[in-house]
Amino acid sequence: MKVRSSIRSLKNQAGSQVVKRKGRIYVINKDNPRFKARQG
Repeated sequence: MKVRSSIRSLKNQAGSQVVKRKGRIYVINKDNPRFKARQG
């Protein structure tokens, strides 16, 4: 999982979901798990 200052490029990927947990924004992609990232 990468920590990114901007996750806009990752949430445009196919199959990605944007989830907010504990004040942090996560990008989860079950189709392609290498696009996992968090912001904040």
